[in-house]
Amino acid sequence: MTEKNIMVIPARKRVGSTAAKEQIKKLRVAAYCRVSTETEEQNSSYEVQVAHYTEFIKKNTEWEFAGIFADDGISGTNTKKRDEFNRMIAECMDGNIDMVITKSISRFARNTLDCLQYIRQLKDKNISVYFEKENINTMDAKGEVLLTIMASLAQQESQSLSQNVKLGLQYRYQQGKVQVNHKRFMGYTKDEDGNLIIVPEEAEVIKRIYREYLEGQSLVGIGRGLEKDGILTAAGKPRWRPESVKKILQNEKYIGDALLQKTVTVDFLTKKRVKNEGHLPQYYVENSHEAIIPKELFLQAQEELHRRNNIYTGADKNKRLYSSKYALSAVTFCGDCGDIYRRTYWNIRGRKEFVWRCVTRIEQGPETCKNRTVKERDLYDAVMTAINKLLAGGDNMIRTLEENIHAIIGDTTEYKISEINTLLEEKQKELIKLANKGQDYEHLADEIDELRDKRQTLLVEDASLSGENERIDELIEFIRKNKFRTLEYDDKLVRKIIQNVTVYEDRFIIAFKSGIEMEI
Repeated sequence: MTEKNIMVIPARKRVGSTAAKEQIKKLRVAAYCRVSTETEEQNSSYEVQVAHYTEFIKKNTEWEFAGIFADDGISGTNTKKRDEFNRMIAECMDGNIDMVITKSISRFARNTLDCLQYIRQLKDKNISVYFEKENINTMDAKGEVLLTIMASLAQQESQSLSQNVKLGLQYRYQQGKVQVNHKRFMGYTKDEDGNLIIVPEEAEVIKRIYREYLEGQSLVGIGRGLEKDGILTAAGKPRWRPESVKKILQNEKYIGDALLQKTVTVDFLTKKRVKNEGHLPQYYVENSHEAIIPKELFLQAQEELHRRNNIYTGADKNKRLYSSKYALSAVTFCGDCGDIYRRTYWNIRGRKEFVWRCVTRIEQGPETCKNRTVKERDLYDAVMTAINKLLAGGDNMIRTLEENIHAIIGDTTEYKISEINTLLEEKQKELIKLANKGQDYEHLADEIDELRDKRQTLLVEDASLSGENERIDELIEFIRKNKFRTLEYDDKLVRKIIQNVTVYEDRFIIAFKSGIEMEI
Protein backbone atom coordinates (compact mmCIF):
# COMPACT_ATOMS: atom_id res chain seq x y z
CA MET A 1 0.00 0.00 0.00
CA THR A 2 1.35 3.41 -0.97
CA GLU A 3 2.18 5.61 1.97
CA LYS A 4 -0.15 8.55 2.53
CA ASN A 5 1.17 11.99 1.71
CA ILE A 6 -0.63 14.88 3.37
CA MET A 7 -0.70 18.14 1.45
CA VAL A 8 -1.97 21.20 3.27
CA ILE A 9 -2.33 24.42 1.32
CA PRO A 10 -3.15 27.30 3.62
CA ALA A 11 -5.70 29.84 2.39
CA ARG A 12 -4.10 33.16 1.60
CA LYS A 13 -5.26 36.34 -0.06
CA ARG A 14 -3.51 36.90 -3.39
CA VAL A 15 -3.38 40.25 -5.15
CA GLY A 16 -2.32 41.04 -8.71
CA SER A 17 0.11 39.23 -10.98
CA THR A 18 2.71 38.75 -8.24
CA ALA A 19 0.51 36.13 -6.59
CA ALA A 20 1.73 33.33 -8.85
CA LYS A 21 5.33 34.16 -8.06
CA GLU A 22 4.81 34.35 -4.30
CA GLN A 23 6.70 31.63 -2.50
CA ILE A 24 4.44 29.43 -0.40
CA LYS A 25 5.61 29.43 3.21
CA LYS A 26 6.55 25.95 4.43
CA LEU A 27 4.32 24.41 7.06
CA ARG A 28 6.17 23.59 10.28
CA VAL A 29 5.07 20.04 11.08
CA ALA A 30 5.75 18.03 14.26
CA ALA A 31 4.76 14.51 15.26
CA TYR A 32 3.63 13.10 18.58
CA CYS A 33 4.30 9.45 19.45
CA ARG A 34 3.41 7.37 22.48
CA VAL A 35 3.77 3.70 23.38
CA SER A 36 1.50 2.49 26.19
CA THR A 37 3.01 -0.91 26.95
CA GLU A 38 5.93 -3.15 26.09
CA THR A 39 3.57 -5.74 24.57
CA GLU A 40 2.36 -3.68 21.61
CA GLU A 41 3.23 -4.81 18.09
CA GLN A 42 6.67 -3.94 16.75
CA ASN A 43 5.35 -1.47 14.13
CA SER A 44 3.77 0.53 16.96
CA SER A 45 6.89 0.61 19.07
CA TYR A 46 8.46 3.80 20.32
CA GLU A 47 11.56 3.67 18.10
CA VAL A 48 9.67 2.70 14.95
CA GLN A 49 7.15 5.54 15.38
CA VAL A 50 9.93 8.09 15.83
CA ALA A 51 11.78 6.87 12.73
CA HIS A 52 8.58 6.70 10.67
CA TYR A 53 7.43 10.25 11.39
CA THR A 54 10.89 11.77 11.02
CA GLU A 55 11.15 10.35 7.50
CA PHE A 56 7.48 11.07 6.72
CA ILE A 57 7.77 14.78 7.52
CA LYS A 58 11.22 15.41 6.04
CA LYS A 59 10.43 13.91 2.65
CA ASN A 60 7.54 16.35 2.09
CA THR A 61 9.07 19.36 0.35
CA GLU A 62 6.31 21.70 1.53
CA TRP A 63 6.85 20.87 5.18
CA GLU A 64 9.50 22.00 7.57
CA PHE A 65 10.48 19.45 10.23
CA ALA A 66 9.50 20.87 13.65
CA GLY A 67 10.54 17.90 15.74
CA ILE A 68 9.33 14.62 17.21
CA PHE A 69 7.73 14.64 20.64
CA ALA A 70 7.60 11.17 22.17
CA ASP A 71 6.46 9.79 25.54
CA ASP A 72 7.52 6.23 26.25
CA GLY A 73 5.44 3.84 28.40
CA ILE A 74 3.01 6.32 29.98
CA SER A 75 -0.75 5.82 30.51
CA GLY A 76 -3.02 7.74 28.14
CA THR A 77 -5.90 8.50 30.47
CA ASN A 78 -4.61 11.97 31.28
CA THR A 79 -1.86 14.39 30.23
CA LYS A 80 -0.38 15.31 33.62
CA LYS A 81 2.61 12.94 33.41
CA ARG A 82 3.24 13.23 29.65
CA ASP A 83 6.20 15.59 29.62
CA GLU A 84 6.83 15.54 25.86
CA PHE A 85 3.15 16.06 25.06
CA ASN A 86 3.04 19.08 27.34
CA ARG A 87 6.27 20.44 25.80
CA MET A 88 4.76 20.07 22.31
CA ILE A 89 1.63 22.01 23.33
CA ALA A 90 3.85 24.76 24.76
CA GLU A 91 5.78 24.94 21.45
CA CYS A 92 2.48 25.24 19.59
CA MET A 93 1.33 28.05 21.86
CA ASP A 94 4.66 29.84 21.29
CA GLY A 95 4.01 29.80 17.52
CA ASN A 96 6.73 27.30 16.59
CA ILE A 97 4.47 24.57 15.12
CA ASP A 98 1.75 24.79 12.44
CA MET A 99 0.61 21.16 12.31
CA VAL A 100 0.81 18.04 14.48
CA ILE A 101 0.68 14.49 13.15
CA THR A 102 -0.04 11.51 15.39
CA LYS A 103 -0.93 7.87 14.74
CA SER A 104 -4.39 7.82 16.36
CA ILE A 105 -6.72 9.47 18.85
CA SER A 106 -5.72 6.93 21.51
CA ARG A 107 -2.06 8.00 21.08
CA PHE A 108 -2.98 11.66 21.48
CA ALA A 109 -5.40 11.34 24.42
CA ARG A 110 -7.69 8.64 25.76
CA ASN A 111 -10.32 10.82 27.36
CA THR A 112 -12.74 13.08 25.54
CA LEU A 113 -12.27 16.08 27.80
CA ASP A 114 -8.48 16.28 27.33
CA CYS A 115 -8.67 15.50 23.62
CA LEU A 116 -11.24 18.14 22.72
CA GLN A 117 -9.71 20.71 25.05
CA TYR A 118 -6.33 20.52 23.30
CA ILE A 119 -7.80 20.27 19.79
CA ARG A 120 -9.82 23.46 20.32
CA GLN A 121 -6.87 25.17 21.97
CA LEU A 122 -4.70 24.40 18.91
CA LYS A 123 -7.50 25.23 16.45
CA ASP A 124 -7.78 28.72 17.96
CA LYS A 125 -4.14 29.18 16.94
CA ASN A 126 -4.84 27.79 13.42
CA ILE A 127 -2.85 24.66 14.25
CA SER A 128 -4.25 21.44 12.81
CA VAL A 129 -3.88 17.92 14.16
CA TYR A 130 -3.93 14.99 11.75
CA PHE A 131 -4.85 11.53 13.08
CA GLU A 132 -3.34 9.06 10.64
CA LYS A 133 -5.30 5.93 11.56
CA GLU A 134 -8.73 7.61 11.60
CA ASN A 135 -7.87 9.93 8.64
CA ILE A 136 -9.15 12.97 10.55
CA ASN A 137 -7.85 16.50 10.05
CA THR A 138 -9.14 18.80 12.77
CA MET A 139 -9.24 21.80 10.38
CA ASP A 140 -11.87 20.06 8.21
CA ALA A 141 -15.46 21.25 8.68
CA LYS A 142 -16.58 17.78 9.74
CA GLY A 143 -13.38 17.02 11.64
CA GLU A 144 -14.52 17.94 15.14
CA VAL A 145 -17.85 16.07 14.88
CA LEU A 146 -16.10 12.89 13.86
CA LEU A 147 -13.39 13.56 16.41
CA THR A 148 -15.95 13.74 19.24
CA ILE A 149 -17.29 10.31 18.30
CA MET A 150 -13.83 8.77 17.99
CA ALA A 151 -12.58 10.32 21.22
CA SER A 152 -15.64 8.98 23.08
CA LEU A 153 -14.83 5.48 21.85
CA ALA A 154 -11.24 5.90 22.98
CA GLN A 155 -12.44 6.95 26.43
CA GLN A 156 -14.66 3.86 26.67
CA GLU A 157 -11.64 1.74 25.75
CA SER A 158 -9.55 3.36 28.48
CA GLN A 159 -12.35 3.00 31.05
CA SER A 160 -12.77 -0.65 30.09
CA LEU A 161 -9.03 -1.24 30.52
CA SER A 162 -9.10 0.51 33.92
CA GLN A 163 -12.06 -1.64 34.97
CA ASN A 164 -10.30 -4.82 33.82
CA VAL A 165 -7.24 -3.92 35.89
CA LYS A 166 -9.49 -3.27 38.90
CA LEU A 167 -11.27 -6.61 38.49
CA GLY A 168 -7.93 -8.37 38.13
CA LEU A 169 -6.71 -6.82 41.37
CA GLN A 170 -9.92 -7.79 43.18
CA TYR A 171 -9.56 -11.37 41.96
CA ARG A 172 -5.99 -11.50 43.28
CA TYR A 173 -7.19 -10.03 46.58
CA GLN A 174 -9.88 -12.71 46.80
CA GLN A 175 -7.15 -15.32 46.30
CA GLY A 176 -5.17 -13.71 49.14
CA LYS A 177 -2.35 -12.63 46.84
CA VAL A 178 -0.48 -9.77 48.50
CA GLN A 179 0.92 -6.90 46.45
CA VAL A 180 3.49 -4.75 48.24
CA ASN A 181 5.88 -2.09 46.99
CA HIS A 182 8.81 -3.73 48.81
CA LYS A 183 11.24 -1.03 47.66
CA ARG A 184 9.62 1.38 50.14
CA PHE A 185 8.64 -1.22 52.71
CA MET A 186 11.20 -1.60 55.49
CA GLY A 187 11.83 -5.11 56.76
CA TYR A 188 10.94 -7.09 53.66
CA THR A 189 11.97 -7.73 50.07
CA LYS A 190 10.73 -10.23 47.49
CA ASP A 191 12.29 -13.49 46.37
CA GLU A 192 12.38 -14.66 42.75
CA ASP A 193 8.84 -16.08 43.10
CA GLY A 194 7.46 -12.75 44.32
CA ASN A 195 7.03 -13.85 47.95
CA LEU A 196 7.80 -11.48 50.83
CA ILE A 197 10.97 -12.43 52.71
CA ILE A 198 12.57 -10.76 55.73
CA VAL A 199 15.64 -8.52 55.44
CA PRO A 200 17.36 -9.27 58.80
CA GLU A 201 19.10 -5.92 59.37
CA GLU A 202 15.93 -3.97 58.53
CA ALA A 203 13.84 -6.28 60.71
CA GLU A 204 16.03 -5.28 63.68
CA VAL A 205 15.07 -1.64 63.10
CA ILE A 206 11.36 -2.58 63.12
CA LYS A 207 11.81 -4.53 66.39
CA ARG A 208 13.66 -1.58 67.91
CA ILE A 209 10.80 0.81 67.03
CA TYR A 210 8.19 -1.42 68.69
CA ARG A 211 10.37 -2.04 71.74
CA GLU A 212 11.17 1.65 72.33
CA TYR A 213 7.56 2.70 71.81
CA LEU A 214 6.26 0.21 74.38
CA GLU A 215 8.98 1.34 76.79
CA GLY A 216 7.43 4.83 76.69
CA GLN A 217 9.44 6.60 74.01
CA SER A 218 7.57 9.08 71.79
CA LEU A 219 7.32 8.90 68.00
CA VAL A 220 9.60 11.95 67.74
CA GLY A 221 12.07 10.47 70.23
CA ILE A 222 12.25 7.16 68.35
CA GLY A 223 12.90 9.03 65.09
CA ARG A 224 15.66 11.15 66.61
CA GLY A 225 17.35 8.05 67.98
CA LEU A 226 17.31 6.39 64.55
CA GLU A 227 18.70 9.54 62.93
CA LYS A 228 21.46 9.75 65.54
CA ASP A 229 22.49 6.17 64.74
CA GLY A 230 22.56 6.90 61.00
CA ILE A 231 19.68 4.55 60.15
CA LEU A 232 17.91 5.48 56.91
CA THR A 233 14.17 5.25 56.22
CA ALA A 234 12.71 2.76 53.73
CA ALA A 235 12.94 5.52 51.10
CA GLY A 236 16.65 5.93 51.86
CA LYS A 237 16.25 9.31 53.58
CA PRO A 238 18.12 10.32 56.75
CA ARG A 239 15.16 12.08 58.40
CA TRP A 240 12.55 10.04 60.25
CA ARG A 241 9.17 11.76 60.48
CA PRO A 242 6.80 10.86 63.36
CA GLU A 243 4.18 9.77 60.79
CA SER A 244 6.65 7.26 59.29
CA VAL A 245 7.28 5.72 62.72
CA LYS A 246 3.54 5.61 63.42
CA LYS A 247 2.81 3.84 60.11
CA ILE A 248 5.31 1.13 61.03
CA LEU A 249 3.57 0.68 64.39
CA GLN A 250 0.18 0.38 62.65
CA ASN A 251 1.18 -1.86 59.73
CA GLU A 252 -0.33 -5.33 60.14
CA LYS A 253 2.13 -6.77 57.61
CA TYR A 254 4.77 -6.89 60.35
CA ILE A 255 2.78 -9.66 62.08
CA GLY A 256 2.60 -11.68 58.86
CA ASP A 257 -0.92 -10.54 57.93
CA ALA A 258 -2.12 -8.30 55.12
CA LEU A 259 -5.19 -6.09 54.77
CA LEU A 260 -5.87 -5.81 51.04
CA GLN A 261 -7.69 -3.05 49.17
CA LYS A 262 -7.05 -0.36 51.81
CA THR A 263 -7.58 2.28 49.12
CA VAL A 264 -9.76 2.43 46.02
CA THR A 265 -9.64 4.37 42.73
CA VAL A 266 -12.74 6.56 42.55
CA ASP A 267 -12.00 8.17 39.17
CA PHE A 268 -10.32 6.23 36.37
CA LEU A 269 -9.36 9.48 34.58
CA THR A 270 -7.62 11.29 37.44
CA LYS A 271 -6.47 8.02 39.08
CA LYS A 272 -7.62 9.56 42.37
CA ARG A 273 -7.42 7.06 45.24
CA VAL A 274 -9.17 7.38 48.59
CA LYS A 275 -9.28 5.36 51.77
CA ASN A 276 -11.62 2.39 51.32
CA GLU A 277 -14.42 3.16 53.75
CA GLY A 278 -16.92 0.64 52.45
CA HIS A 279 -16.55 1.49 48.74
CA LEU A 280 -15.37 -2.07 47.97
CA PRO A 281 -14.77 -5.25 50.00
CA GLN A 282 -11.51 -5.54 51.91
CA TYR A 283 -9.64 -8.80 52.37
CA TYR A 284 -7.67 -9.61 55.49
CA VAL A 285 -5.15 -12.40 54.90
CA GLU A 286 -3.69 -14.00 57.99
CA ASN A 287 -0.25 -15.64 57.92
CA SER A 288 0.40 -14.51 54.36
CA HIS A 289 4.14 -14.23 55.01
CA GLU A 290 6.73 -14.54 57.79
CA ALA A 291 6.20 -12.18 60.73
CA ILE A 292 8.79 -9.79 62.20
CA ILE A 293 6.72 -8.77 65.24
CA PRO A 294 4.69 -11.19 67.45
CA LYS A 295 0.94 -10.55 67.24
CA GLU A 296 0.73 -9.89 70.99
CA LEU A 297 3.37 -7.15 70.75
CA PHE A 298 1.59 -5.55 67.78
CA LEU A 299 -1.73 -5.44 69.65
CA GLN A 300 0.01 -3.96 72.69
CA ALA A 301 1.34 -1.21 70.42
CA GLN A 302 -2.21 -0.54 69.10
CA GLU A 303 -3.49 -0.33 72.66
CA GLU A 304 -0.70 2.07 73.60
CA LEU A 305 -1.36 4.22 70.51
CA HIS A 306 -5.00 4.46 71.54
CA ARG A 307 -4.07 5.25 75.16
CA ARG A 308 -1.71 8.07 74.20
CA ASN A 309 -4.30 9.60 71.87
CA ASN A 310 -6.97 9.49 74.59
CA ILE A 311 -5.40 10.89 77.76
CA TYR A 312 -8.20 12.57 79.71
CA THR A 313 -7.28 13.71 83.20
CA GLY A 314 -8.46 15.94 86.01
CA ALA A 315 -11.90 16.48 87.48
CA ASP A 316 -13.14 17.91 84.15
CA LYS A 317 -11.54 15.09 82.13
CA ASN A 318 -9.48 17.46 79.98
CA LYS A 319 -7.63 15.92 77.05
CA ARG A 320 -3.84 16.04 77.49
CA LEU A 321 -1.11 15.56 74.92
CA TYR A 322 1.17 12.60 75.54
CA SER A 323 4.73 13.57 76.43
CA SER A 324 7.76 11.36 76.87
CA LYS A 325 10.34 14.12 77.20
CA TYR A 326 11.10 12.79 80.68
CA ALA A 327 10.60 9.25 81.94
CA LEU A 328 7.95 10.40 84.45
CA SER A 329 6.05 12.63 82.00
CA ALA A 330 2.43 11.52 81.42
CA VAL A 331 2.78 8.76 84.05
CA THR A 332 2.80 10.94 87.18
CA PHE A 333 -0.71 11.75 88.41
CA CYS A 334 -2.38 13.89 91.07
CA GLY A 335 -4.03 11.85 93.84
CA ASP A 336 -6.40 14.75 94.53
CA CYS A 337 -7.96 15.68 91.14
CA GLY A 338 -6.52 12.96 88.88
CA ASP A 339 -4.73 15.30 86.46
CA ILE A 340 -1.15 14.76 85.32
CA TYR A 341 1.89 16.28 87.01
CA ARG A 342 4.14 18.40 84.79
CA ARG A 343 7.81 19.26 85.15
CA THR A 344 8.46 22.97 85.62
CA TYR A 345 10.85 25.12 87.67
CA TRP A 346 11.05 27.80 90.33
CA ASN A 347 13.53 30.64 90.31
CA ILE A 348 15.21 30.75 93.72
CA ARG A 349 17.75 33.57 94.00
CA GLY A 350 18.49 33.33 90.28
CA ARG A 351 18.88 29.55 90.39
CA LYS A 352 16.45 27.14 88.72
CA GLU A 353 14.99 24.42 90.90
CA PHE A 354 13.01 21.78 88.99
CA VAL A 355 9.70 20.72 90.49
CA TRP A 356 6.62 18.70 89.46
CA ARG A 357 3.18 20.29 89.79
CA CYS A 358 -0.44 19.33 89.10
CA VAL A 359 -1.52 20.74 85.72
CA THR A 360 -4.98 21.70 87.02
CA ARG A 361 -3.32 23.76 89.76
CA ILE A 362 -0.95 25.38 87.21
CA GLU A 363 -3.68 26.25 84.68
CA GLN A 364 -6.65 27.06 86.93
CA GLY A 365 -5.11 28.19 90.20
CA PRO A 366 -4.59 26.75 93.72
CA GLU A 367 -8.29 26.91 94.60
CA THR A 368 -9.05 24.16 92.03
CA CYS A 369 -6.50 21.67 93.40
CA LYS A 370 -4.66 21.90 96.68
CA ASN A 371 -2.21 19.04 96.11
CA ARG A 372 1.45 19.72 96.77
CA THR A 373 4.33 20.69 94.52
CA VAL A 374 7.04 18.01 94.54
CA LYS A 375 10.73 18.74 94.19
CA GLU A 376 12.20 16.65 91.38
CA ARG A 377 14.81 15.14 93.68
CA ASP A 378 12.08 13.98 96.09
CA LEU A 379 10.09 12.40 93.23
CA TYR A 380 13.17 10.56 91.93
CA ASP A 381 14.03 9.38 95.45
CA ALA A 382 10.50 8.00 95.94
CA VAL A 383 10.67 6.02 92.68
CA MET A 384 14.12 4.61 93.45
CA THR A 385 13.10 3.73 97.01
CA ALA A 386 10.28 1.60 95.55
CA ILE A 387 12.63 -0.04 93.02
CA ASN A 388 15.26 -0.81 95.66
CA LYS A 389 12.57 -2.23 97.98
CA LEU A 390 11.54 -4.51 95.13
CA LEU A 391 15.13 -5.73 94.78
CA ALA A 392 15.49 -6.19 98.53
CA GLY A 393 12.46 -8.53 98.44
CA GLY A 394 14.62 -10.95 96.45
CA ASP A 395 13.30 -14.52 96.24
CA ASN A 396 10.07 -13.72 98.12
CA MET A 397 9.23 -11.06 95.54
CA ILE A 398 10.06 -13.46 92.70
CA ARG A 399 7.65 -16.08 94.14
CA THR A 400 4.88 -13.48 94.35
CA LEU A 401 5.44 -12.49 90.74
CA GLU A 402 5.46 -16.12 89.58
CA GLU A 403 2.08 -16.64 91.26
CA ASN A 404 0.77 -13.69 89.24
CA ILE A 405 1.95 -15.41 86.04
CA HIS A 406 0.05 -18.62 86.91
CA ALA A 407 -3.11 -16.58 87.46
CA ILE A 408 -2.74 -15.03 84.00
CA ILE A 409 -2.08 -18.35 82.22
CA GLY A 410 -5.39 -19.74 83.51
CA ASP A 411 -7.39 -17.32 81.36
CA THR A 412 -9.80 -18.76 78.74
CA THR A 413 -9.41 -15.96 76.16
CA GLU A 414 -7.65 -18.13 73.56
CA TYR A 415 -10.47 -20.69 73.63
CA LYS A 416 -13.08 -17.94 73.10
CA ILE A 417 -11.12 -16.54 70.13
CA SER A 418 -10.95 -20.01 68.55
CA GLU A 419 -14.73 -20.41 68.89
CA ILE A 420 -15.37 -17.07 67.19
CA ASN A 421 -12.95 -17.91 64.35
CA THR A 422 -14.88 -21.12 63.62
CA LEU A 423 -18.18 -19.24 63.63
CA LEU A 424 -16.77 -16.50 61.39
CA GLU A 425 -15.60 -19.04 58.83
CA GLU A 426 -19.09 -20.57 58.66
CA LYS A 427 -20.82 -17.18 58.32
CA GLN A 428 -18.43 -16.03 55.59
CA LYS A 429 -19.07 -19.17 53.51
CA GLU A 430 -22.80 -18.61 53.91
CA LEU A 431 -22.45 -14.96 52.83
CA ILE A 432 -20.52 -15.92 49.66
CA LYS A 433 -23.26 -18.41 48.71
CA LEU A 434 -25.97 -15.75 49.09
CA ALA A 435 -23.92 -13.19 47.14
CA ASN A 436 -23.35 -15.62 44.27
CA LYS A 437 -27.11 -16.27 44.09
CA GLY A 438 -27.80 -12.53 44.07
CA GLN A 439 -29.72 -12.76 47.36
CA ASP A 440 -29.70 -10.22 50.18
CA TYR A 441 -26.91 -10.79 52.72
CA GLU A 442 -27.11 -7.57 54.74
CA HIS A 443 -28.13 -9.37 57.96
CA LEU A 444 -25.19 -11.77 57.64
CA ALA A 445 -22.77 -8.90 57.02
CA ASP A 446 -23.97 -7.30 60.27
CA GLU A 447 -23.45 -10.57 62.17
CA ILE A 448 -19.95 -10.93 60.74
CA ASP A 449 -19.08 -7.34 61.73
CA GLU A 450 -20.31 -8.02 65.27
CA LEU A 451 -18.25 -11.23 65.52
CA ARG A 452 -15.16 -9.41 64.25
CA ASP A 453 -15.61 -6.69 66.87
CA LYS A 454 -15.88 -9.35 69.60
CA ARG A 455 -12.78 -11.11 68.30
CA GLN A 456 -10.82 -7.86 68.18
CA THR A 457 -11.78 -7.09 71.79
CA LEU A 458 -10.67 -10.57 72.87
CA LEU A 459 -7.42 -10.27 70.89
CA VAL A 460 -6.62 -6.99 72.64
CA GLU A 461 -7.42 -8.58 76.02
CA ASP A 462 -5.23 -11.55 75.15
CA ALA A 463 -2.40 -9.25 74.05
CA SER A 464 -2.76 -7.26 77.26
CA LEU A 465 -2.52 -10.43 79.37
CA SER A 466 0.40 -11.67 77.30
CA GLY A 467 2.12 -8.29 77.71
CA GLU A 468 1.56 -8.39 81.45
CA ASN A 469 3.07 -11.87 81.50
CA GLU A 470 6.13 -10.63 79.59
CA ARG A 471 6.55 -7.64 81.90
CA ILE A 472 6.45 -9.90 84.96
CA ASP A 473 9.09 -12.15 83.37
CA GLU A 474 11.25 -9.10 82.66
CA LEU A 475 10.85 -7.88 86.25
CA ILE A 476 11.78 -11.32 87.64
CA GLU A 477 14.91 -11.31 85.46
CA PHE A 478 15.69 -7.75 86.61
CA ILE A 479 15.40 -8.78 90.30
CA ARG A 480 17.60 -11.86 89.78
CA LYS A 481 20.32 -9.77 88.14
CA ASN A 482 20.25 -6.95 90.70
CA LYS A 483 19.42 -8.69 94.02
CA PHE A 484 20.90 -6.93 97.04
CA ARG A 485 22.08 -3.95 94.95
CA THR A 486 21.10 -0.32 95.51
CA LEU A 487 20.49 1.49 92.22
CA GLU A 488 20.58 5.18 91.32
CA TYR A 489 17.87 6.93 89.31
CA ASP A 490 17.98 6.09 85.60
CA ASP A 491 15.49 7.27 82.95
CA LYS A 492 15.78 4.09 80.85
CA LEU A 493 15.14 1.85 83.85
CA VAL A 494 12.13 3.93 84.95
CA ARG A 495 10.60 3.84 81.45
CA LYS A 496 11.01 0.08 81.40
CA ILE A 497 9.48 -0.97 84.72
CA ILE A 498 7.34 1.89 86.15
CA GLN A 499 3.67 2.01 85.12
CA ASN A 500 2.71 5.21 86.95
CA VAL A 501 3.25 7.35 90.05
CA THR A 502 0.40 8.89 92.05
CA VAL A 503 1.19 11.89 94.24
CA TYR A 504 -0.74 12.47 97.49
CA GLU A 505 -0.24 15.15 100.12
CA ASP A 506 1.70 12.82 102.39
CA ARG A 507 2.83 9.88 100.24
CA PHE A 508 3.48 8.38 96.79
CA ILE A 509 1.98 5.23 95.25
CA ILE A 510 4.45 3.66 92.81
CA ALA A 511 2.90 1.12 90.39
CA PHE A 512 5.16 -1.28 88.49
CA LYS A 513 4.31 -2.63 85.04
CA SER A 514 3.95 -6.08 86.59
CA GLY A 515 0.92 -4.92 88.58
CA ILE A 516 2.73 -4.57 91.94
CA GLU A 517 2.17 -1.32 93.87
CA MET A 518 4.21 0.22 96.70
CA GLU A 519 3.42 3.06 99.05
CA ILE A 520 6.36 5.35 99.78
